[in-house]
Amino acid sequence: MTSTGTSSIRAPASQGNQVVLGLQWGDEGKGKVIDLLAARTDVVVRCQGGANAGHTVVVGGRKTVLHLLPSGVLHEQAKCVIGNGVVVDPLALCAEIDELASGGQDPSPRLMLSDRAHLVLPSHKALDAAAEKSKGDAKVGTTLRGIGPCYSDKVARTGLRCGELRDLATFERKLRAHLASVNEQLAAYGAPAVAIDAAVAQVMPACTRIAPLVADTADFLHRAAAAGKGFLFEGAQGVLLDIDYGTYPFVTSSNTGVGGVIAGSGLSHKQLGQVIGVVKAYSTRVGSGPFPVELHGAKGDELRRRGHEFGATTGRPRRCGWLDLVAVRFACRLNGVDAIALTKLDILTGEARLPVCTAYELDGQRIDTLPARIDDLARATPVYEELPGWVEPIGHARSFDQLPAAARAYVRFIEERCGVPVHWIGTGPGREEIVVR
Repeated sequence: MTSTGTSSIRAPASQGNQVVLGLQWGDEGKGKVIDLLAARTDVVVRCQGGANAGHTVVVGGRKTVLHLLPSGVLHEQAKCVIGNGVVVDPLALCAEIDELASGGQDPSPRLMLSDRAHLVLPSHKALDAAAEKSKGDAKVGTTLRGIGPCYSDKVARTGLRCGELRDLATFERKLRAHLASVNEQLAAYGAPAVAIDAAVAQVMPACTRIAPLVADTADFLHRAAAAGKGFLFEGAQGVLLDIDYGTYPFVTSSNTGVGGVIAGSGLSHKQLGQVIGVVKAYSTRVGSGPFPVELHGAKGDELRRRGHEFGATTGRPRRCGWLDLVAVRFACRLNGVDAIALTKLDILTGEARLPVCTAYELDGQRIDTLPARIDDLARATPVYEELPGWVEPIGHARSFDQLPAAARAYVRFIEERCGVPVHWIGTGPGREEIVVR
């Protein structure tokens, strides 16, 4: 058999690739972990979500909050790809690029934007607000960034994709038609219409700016894989907000686990490599929905204050609770997690006793997995096991044996109950404040 064209031999899966996922309700500290791992990777790929994400990285005392750009953008050797599974707000993306550029780190030369990614437009934000208002007390608690309506357009096959920006004149005509259609939907909600001319004038300059970044990122990633490049895949939100496996309907609008990485990047499961799950040492949640371990009153307020638990995207106070290992174990199993990065362990310093949820009681029965039915989860009560706390500060620790004995026991308890080793332990907000095992 004679070969024609390029070789059909597939490149082997890279052994050094890594996937970083949040295993709770988001806000686990993924940005710090991704920033750490990105120092030795070639390509960082953001795979799903949109500007509703908020990944915080602290370097040299300076805090950077990233919403659309991959968290590896602070490492100049890394090519940054916004994959097809992401919904892209052109205004937010330009603002983020400008903020980094003002600090001397313009990411544009290293940034690629998938031509298959959908665009978040002012109409989506208007629909988001109208839909939430119509639900009253049953509202989901979205970030009002237009993420859900944009994904709805994608599924309904009415959305506008970044590839349209290669012909800006045609894109503007399609944009105007889209805005007119959305105004009909807003009228059904009794909401004000989007001013079409003003919206076009607002969006088009940003679309013109990002148009040169648009590329066939799937093809780029395939070629990079064939060349043996290393990948770091970045998840957004958390597994418990997954559209299929999260606390539906109080979830985000995308798949936040490994399935979303594959669909949202264009690479196969053979390229995923090690799956790393990020777990905060306690639990937090933003917005509505059941949260079995939630702490009400003074203890919850204290944990929020100590952990600075306010949304990086919305500024909303996060609901706080003790660590829920029922939820974390569920997320580990669902995604085949190979290793855990435990963050914000330092926030628990000073607690005399540390309750950890290891099961739920539901209608007189003990269960150890997350129920799918939202009413069941709302009725579930946590079953706690108590571990001793510690009072010694741990910010100085750079090795596992430098942690207090009780802190080491807390880490080992998580490993035992989840069946996954903890390889990284966050001991403070800074890039260097971490224990690597």
